[in-house]
Amino acid sequence: MITATVTVTNTGSRAGTEVVQCYVRNLGASVEQPVRSLEGFKRVTLQPGESKQVPFDLGFPELSFYNAESKAVIEPTHYTVWIGGSSLAKDEANFKVTP
Repeated sequence: MITATVTVTNTGSRAGTEVVQCYVRNLGASVEQPVRSLEGFKRVTLQPGESKQVPFDLGFPELSFYNAESKAVIEPTHYTVWIGGSSLAKDEANFKVTP
């Protein structure tokens, strides 16, 4: 399991709520994968000026896919993770699964 964490800060003058979303892309899998797949989301309420770290655990359910034999697998490939307020999030991190 890997944990991807982002820090969310309320820069406004009022309390607010953000839905933080985690998207994953698997590059190099034996079966074509989506460009971005929503793998988690969390609602976070922040007071003015407050910051919180928001973690997303990425394990077998979030990283696996069904191969050509219809078996759920994780293959040794490269992954990109985006965390933000929408599917257009730009902040990304990369990691590689090795055999």
